[in-house]
Amino acid sequence: MLRFMTAGESHGPALTAILEGLPAGITVDLKQINTDLARRQQGFGRGGRMLIEKDKAEIMSGVRFGQTLGSPVTLQISNRDWANWQERMSQFGKPAGSMITAPRPGHADLPGILKYGRNDVRDILERASARETAARVAVGAVCKELLAAVDIKIGSYVVNIGGVNAQAVPESYEDLLKRRQQSELGCIDPEAETKMKAVIIEAKEQGDSLGGIFEVVAYGAMPGLGSHVQWDRRLDTKLAGALMSIQAIKGVELGAGFACANLPGSQIHDEIYYDSNRGYCHHTNNAGGIEGGITNGEPIIVRAAMKPIPTLMKPLLSIDISSKEPLKANTERSDVCAVTAAAVVGEAMAAFVLADALVEKFGGDSIAEIMKRVTEYRQYVRKGSSDCG
Repeated sequence: MLRFMTAGESHGPALTAILEGLPAGITVDLKQINTDLARRQQGFGRGGRMLIEKDKAEIMSGVRFGQTLGSPVTLQISNRDWANWQERMSQFGKPAGSMITAPRPGHADLPGILKYGRNDVRDILERASARETAARVAVGAVCKELLAAVDIKIGSYVVNIGGVNAQAVPESYEDLLKRRQQSELGCIDPEAETKMKAVIIEAKEQGDSLGGIFEVVAYGAMPGLGSHVQWDRRLDTKLAGALMSIQAIKGVELGAGFACANLPGSQIHDEIYYDSNRGYCHHTNNAGGIEGGITNGEPIIVRAAMKPIPTLMKPLLSIDISSKEPLKANTERSDVCAVTAAAVVGEAMAAFVLADALVEKFGGDSIAEIMKRVTEYRQYVRKGSSDCG
């Protein structure tokens, strides 16, 4: 099984991630990792921090001459802004500068200081910050190399910002990439993107922020990833949890999602067919590629709803945790809208979950072992379960 951990604060020296469980022999493309990191920093409506940080990953362990060794892979992303924060964020010595005592509504600030017994909100916000997701994107980029080795491809795009919905859907993975690259917002619907930009500009002028919805699609996943036998082995459980773990995400749905509650079963469930080339298949995909916690061979479709960012240039009311007097909430350098970035993080987290499911099902200490087993399994599922022996 795969697992990873991240470490680091928003204005600390660096972000670090350790990814364990990858088989040996996966080709790692540092350029592609850095491309995904750059994608996370882009997007109409991003804040001033993105002008400072130009994220680049360094691989500190687990890779030799461009291939994984089977040992833990350590990724590190330096924070360029650390030079301006060394006194305020020093690991030792005495605190420099004033404490932050006005927690922001909608942020981890208040529950964090209560949980950990701190009197300076910065002790919480530095780690709770979405800056941490840069490390996750680096992890996801490596996991996508594993998926690509067995012809599973994954992408994401924005489908809603501030109530403006995109209507276009990608026809294929290649179509998704081509159309997304033409968009500042990672939206594949040009008409909707124009309207999205307008509401972002309006929110910025009002000192407000906006949320939205993004969609992640994985193509090429074979039937059989995940399991129905225990709640925590269901792939939909793992995907939902992974996307909900992203800062500011408040809702996740797979396939038709909440729309399933509004229609009868005859209009929701995907009828089953058999094709001599594909094996068992469906002509619709309301299930989002997962039934009973197990992939069914159709594209995996998962969406996540992101709330507006809690830092507002016209801050909401809060309470001073020192004096208990009312005051305006703290204001940090922030974005107006970061749904584009959240989509990249969601893509990375979904890639990790699918890579973990792949390793769980096919095992193997090297990518060559996994590829051989996957090839044999794909041949089996194309013939149908009656040939299982």
